[in-house]
Amino acid sequence: MISNITFEYPYIFLLFILFLLCLKFCKQKIIAIYFPNQHLLQKASTQNRYGVNVLKILLILSLVTALSSPITKDDIIIQNDKGYEISLILDASGSMEQSNKFKIVKQIVTQFIDERKHDKIALSIFADFAYVAVPLTYDKNSIKRLLNRLDVGIAGTRQTALYEALFLSSNLFKTSKAKEKIAILLTDGINTADTIPLNVAIKTAKKYGIKVYTIGVGNDGDFDPAVLNEISTKTKGKYFSANSIEKLKQIYNTINALEKSDLKADKYIKKSYYFQYPLGLAILLFCVLFYIINRGEK
Repeated sequence: MISNITFEYPYIFLLFILFLLCLKFCKQKIIAIYFPNQHLLQKASTQNRYGVNVLKILLILSLVTALSSPITKDDIIIQNDKGYEISLILDASGSMEQSNKFKIVKQIVTQFIDERKHDKIALSIFADFAYVAVPLTYDKNSIKRLLNRLDVGIAGTRQTALYEALFLSSNLFKTSKAKEKIAILLTDGINTADTIPLNVAIKTAKKYGIKVYTIGVGNDGDFDPAVLNEISTKTKGKYFSANSIEKLKQIYNTINALEKSDLKADKYIKKSYYFQYPLGLAILLFCVLFYIINRGEK
């Protein structure tokens, strides 16, 4: 923390330099009295004066430091409600374990999250059932930490609740005031869970103005391109298919470029003040100096 301390009024330290110059060159005129053994008294007086001067220097330095207003600064970035809000919907069914697909997807999605510095992001997972892992938030680190811990089977391994995932994720935007609402749905399978009809899931996404980008991962027959294309077309999004890691990376880069946020976040600076510490030290030094000087006069 000490290394991060700065001063609001650093020019105040010029007063300390002025004090040192005055201490050296501005000698106090006093009446001199000469008597025997003067050299012994001068030695004792010099030692006492040296100690007093050290205390005076520390006292003035403490006061000047307090007046200079030592602070630490923390930048706080706050984005308003009118930015981008993105829901990431990932298939975690058993088939995603093949060829280590889920691990690869997590790495690519993590890179995508890093690119969206000023956007709210949510994360939903689906397999036998769908659930919201992280609601819309600016806290990217929390999403990445959780994403790193997720694995295939966390929501079952036998079914693919694709429509339920889209429906559940769409409801995250129920109270959203963002200009741009985006969902990126990735799957390597066909919906097999009889929970939410396709038309209801699409209708819900359209109701909240969500643009859905769908990504089919794998080879022909692994997923239903007609369904994914229908979802994206009816929500004014776009459908992609990927059968390689390079293609998948390219898709996320394409989506990032298509929906690039040009909004600037509001930036605030939080200041923490520490003048009370040098001021307290100055008061303590003043009391010690006052005691020494008055003791010497008795």
